[in-house]
Amino acid sequence: MFTPLIMSFKVKTSVERFSDSAIWAFHMPVPADIANQLIGENRRVLCSIKGGKQIHVPLMHDGSGGFFINLNKELMKTHELQQHDKIAIELEKDNSKYGMFVPDFFEELCYQDPEGNDIFHRLTMGKQRNLLHLIGKPKSEQKQLEKALIIFEYLKESGGELDFKALNEAFKNSRFKQ
Repeated sequence: MFTPLIMSFKVKTSVERFSDSAIWAFHMPVPADIANQLIGENRRVLCSIKGGKQIHVPLMHDGSGGFFINLNKELMKTHELQQHDKIAIELEKDNSKYGMFVPDFFEELCYQDPEGNDIFHRLTMGKQRNLLHLIGKPKSEQKQLEKALIIFEYLKESGGELDFKALNEAFKNSRFKQ
């Protein structure tokens, strides 16, 4: 049986702060030669920070030929990172279907609800990831499933038009207590 080789890169980088960005604060620069080898149809990669668990992240362009990975508050706290820290990361191409963690039940839900599945998969990949992120937020699988059911019902009622304010109302008004 043939097992494809996984291209993995160990990178020494640092935690830096954008001085001119109102959107992003902290990031890790990634050398362009490595980023260019990982980028294919999409910019999603698996990243392990300081030997930790792999996370799904996008490689972002810095506007001058370089690349970086955003660091949110949660990642900064989890990995005990501070500005200017020198750290080791490991990167590999993310070949997963959605470019992020997906609960085990999701494929079965898609199978059991073909209309919801069809509408969900007509959304852009970014919107799909946003919704999958919402589904994966609760710790219990039961709460994740409830969120997924609410999202599929909302998508069917809205004809696939995604309005996050309206979706939040759907969460508040659902038969499941959030």
